[in-house]
Amino acid sequence: MAISSRHRSRTRRRAVTAPVTTRAGGPESAAAGKGTRSVIEFRDVSKLYAGDVGLEHATFSIQGGEFVFLVGSTGSGKSTVMRLLIKELEPTDGTIRVAGHDLARITRKRVPYFRRNVGVVFQDFKLLQNRTVYDNVAYALKVTGGNRKEIRAKVPDILRLTGLSTKLHNLPTQLSGGEQQRVSIARAFVNHPPLLLADEPTGNLDPDTSIDIMRLLYRINRTGTTVLVATHDQQMVDKMRRRVLELSRGRIVRDEAAGRYTRDETTRDLANRLRAPSAPPPGVM
Repeated sequence: MAISSRHRSRTRRRAVTAPVTTRAGGPESAAAGKGTRSVIEFRDVSKLYAGDVGLEHATFSIQGGEFVFLVGSTGSGKSTVMRLLIKELEPTDGTIRVAGHDLARITRKRVPYFRRNVGVVFQDFKLLQNRTVYDNVAYALKVTGGNRKEIRAKVPDILRLTGLSTKLHNLPTQLSGGEQQRVSIARAFVNHPPLLLADEPTGNLDPDTSIDIMRLLYRINRTGTTVLVATHDQQMVDKMRRRVLELSRGRIVRDEAAGRYTRDETTRDLANRLRAPSAPPPGVM
């Protein structure tokens, strides 16, 4: 499914970014070029939970338009990073900037306005079970101040993008797991935020459905939206060949631009590559 020029132009208008130093190496940073701006910036960020370390001296930046994976075992700090990014948690130390905003300067009253610039996709979907697909997506616009005209214009548009235009009157219980995740993604992207966070978006899905979800996230990324995916699916990460941030016991232990792909790769080419058999480890026949 192609993305219309209307989607691309609207996303560019909505993008909000801030200055950052350019990360060296890798296809993403090379393509970004001179004058690249960051959407996420962590500077020496730590988070303690009653003495336990959730995150320790984390420093990294993610530039506009990147597709990045956040990996690590359970308890490594992935969820802490995600919750800090939406200001659900406050850091113990350090500075976090998201879409040009210093999160320490955002008051509780302004948090809902800040979150208009951040779409969030959860593993357990978090859909309203007594609302239709259309109403679930429309609700995301209502709570951020969208009027009826805006809702009537945007919701059908995003349902077409996510392949749900024939499901708008269905309840979540009438959908497959993959379709429910598509509703969650539609809801997160309906405001066309410059940043989309996906926390284990394929954790409850079968391999073929997982590929379809990653293909949809890549399609969104191609509009210019920065995508950060927290996942345990190492095979998917390896096949996607995007930048990887790895956490272990709250520390960043790897920041790798893993690429052998072109930035103009189509979503169909991506899906074909993801469905291809994995190469055996070295020395295994």
